[in-house]
Amino acid sequence: MKEKLERILEDASAEINKALSIQDLENVKLNYLSRKGELNSIKKNLKDLSDEDKRIVGALANTVSNQLYELISKKNEELYRVELNRKLEKEKIDITLPSDFRPQGKVHPLTNTINEIVEIFQGMGFSVMPSEFSPEVETEYINFDMLNFPPDHPAKDMQDTFYTKVAPNVILRSQTSGAQIRQMLNQKPPVRVISPGRVYRCESVSARKNNLFHQIEGLLVDTNITFGDLKGILNEFVRIYFGANRPTRFRASYFPFTEPSAEVDVQCIMCGGKGCRTCSGTGWLEVLGSGMVHANVLKNVGIDPEVYSGFAFGMGVERLTMLKYAINDIRLFFNNDIRFLNQF
Repeated sequence: MKEKLERILEDASAEINKALSIQDLENVKLNYLSRKGELNSIKKNLKDLSDEDKRIVGALANTVSNQLYELISKKNEELYRVELNRKLEKEKIDITLPSDFRPQGKVHPLTNTINEIVEIFQGMGFSVMPSEFSPEVETEYINFDMLNFPPDHPAKDMQDTFYTKVAPNVILRSQTSGAQIRQMLNQKPPVRVISPGRVYRCESVSARKNNLFHQIEGLLVDTNITFGDLKGILNEFVRIYFGANRPTRFRASYFPFTEPSAEVDVQCIMCGGKGCRTCSGTGWLEVLGSGMVHANVLKNVGIDPEVYSGFAFGMGVERLTMLKYAINDIRLFFNNDIRFLNQF
C-alpha cells in the first residue's frame, strides 16, 4: 500500500501539472480525492491491516491527500489568473475610439426655475406646502370669497376665470393664493410656507401671456410680523436669484387679500435701468406682488388679527425665467421646440 500511495502521489502530481483548465483540474480531483477516488479506496481497506500498518499507511495516506489538495489549490490559482487575463484581453475596450452620441434629457427651464426658487426660500426657513392644500381644481369660495374678493370683482367674470362643469362654482384656479387659505385652515400660526403650482386664466395667448402658467405663493404668519420683514425677505430673494447689487423697488398696489399691498420691481435686465422696449422705457420690470395679509382673510380662517399678522407674496415662474435668461416669448416654454430646449 505504501508503494501504491507513492504511485498515486506521483501520477496525480503529473496530471495536475499538465492541467490546462480549471475543468481539467476538477477531473483530477474527482479521480483521486473524491469518495470513489483511489485514495479513499485505500483508506477503506485500512481495517484489514495490522495496527502498526494502519498507523503507518493511514499517516501516509493523509500526507498524500494534503499534498494533493495543496498542489490543486496552487494550480487552480494559476489557471484562474490565466483564464482571467485571457478574458480581460478578449473583452478590453479601446477608450480612445469615438463613441456614439446618445442625447440625454434635461430639466425643463421652468422646472429648473421652480427648483431654484424653492431652494432659496427653504434656505430662509420656508417649507413647501403639502400638495393636497393646493389643488388646481378649486371652488370659487376658496379662490375668491375667502380671499376677500368682493362679489362683483371683475376677476370672477367668465372672461378671466375658467369655470368647469363639475359642479356650480367649481373653477380652474386663477391664482395659487387659495393655497394659503387651506394651509391656515389646517395649521395655526406660526405658518411659513411656499406653494408652487399651475394656474389658469382665460387670456389671449401672446408673446407675454398664456392661459396656463406657473406661480409660487409665499405665506408667513406669526406674531409681530411687519412690512419690513416682507421687504427683507423679498430683497434677499432678488439678490440671490438675480445676483448681487440688483436694485429693487416697492410700488404701492392693490390686492383684495393684502393691505397694504405692493408690487416689486427689479432693474431691467436688458438695459440696466436705462430704458428699453422690454421695460417700456421705465428701466424697471415687475417680478411679483406682495403685501400684509388682510385682517378679513385672517378672520375667515379663524386667526385673530389682533394677535397675529403676516405677509404673502406671489410670483410668476415664466416671467422670472424670461427675465433671467432674456427670453422674449412665453410660448417658447410650451412649444417643445428642441432648438430652444437644447440651450438649457
